[in-house]
This record gives sequence, C-alpha cells and structure tokens, in this order.
Amino acid sequence: MSKGNIVIGALAGVAAGAILGLILAPEKGSKTRKKIARLKSQSADDVKHKVDDIIHSATERFESLKKEAFKMRDKISTLA
Repeated sequence: MSKGNIVIGALAGVAAGAILGLILAPEKGSKTRKKIARLKSQSADDVKHKVDDIIHSATERFESLKKEAFKMRDKISTLA
C-alpha cells in the first residue's frame, strides 16, 4: 500500500470519527449540520494539501534518483 493511500485512509478515518462525534453530540440539528459542512470543507482541503505534498515529495525523490542513475551510468561508461 502506498503512503498516499495510507494518508488518505487515515484522514478519512479522522473525518468519519469527527462526524460521528458531532452527530452523537447533544446539540441542535442546525448547529450540527453547520459543523459537518465546515468539517467537510476543511477535510477536503486538508486531503488535497496532503496529496499535493506527497506528489511533490515523490517528484523530488524521483528527480534525485534519476540524477544519481545518470551519474552512475556516466561512471560505468568511463570504466568500460
């Protein structure tokens, strides 16, 4: 399982737990619905930012590994 899937799953679990907590809390229904709507918006933004961070990190790591591979290729070609 990739790190991205783990992060998304964890965030989804946190969001589900928060929503259940709000639903089970003894408050007026209109207040609870407003809280859920706010949570939904925040959670979607959080997930998007986390996914963007993961993609950025993976891209940086890929570029670094690619540079290293080219360096190794050049060293090997000079030895041959």
